[in-house]
Amino acid sequence: MATVVGLFTSPARKSGRSDTHERRRAIAGQGLEGCAHANPPRREVLFVSKEHLDSVSVEPGAVRENITVDGDDVQQWPIGQRVRAGGAEFEITMVCDPCHRMDELRDGLRAELDGKRGMLARVVESGEVAVGDAVELV
Repeated sequence: MATVVGLFTSPARKSGRSDTHERRRAIAGQGLEGCAHANPPRREVLFVSKEHLDSVSVEPGAVRENITVDGDDVQQWPIGQRVRAGGAEFEITMVCDPCHRMDELRDGLRAELDGKRGMLARVVESGEVAVGDAVELV
């Protein structure tokens, strides 16, 4: 079973910072509460697989994802797939391609993350998400 192993928000655009949370409210049409990176309607929440982060030796939260998932390859989730994490439901909207900011973390990371950067989603049902919650395809 896939689980949430990390929850992160950024306090401001281009801050380069990810704040860690044990639980956070996902708000329909907005993203995770307090995250400045949300860009509704298609780019509200970024899901990333922990296995992909491990494969490029990057800690959860470093690539500015919102939800780190262990136990499933989020890159395999098709556009339109509904995903339940905790009390919230999301709809996958697009692939998140690595941008130049990844090379600011480490030279060459952008290329290393090709096909591993994660999937963007919108919040379709508000609810609380917590570290340890199950992640289920619905």
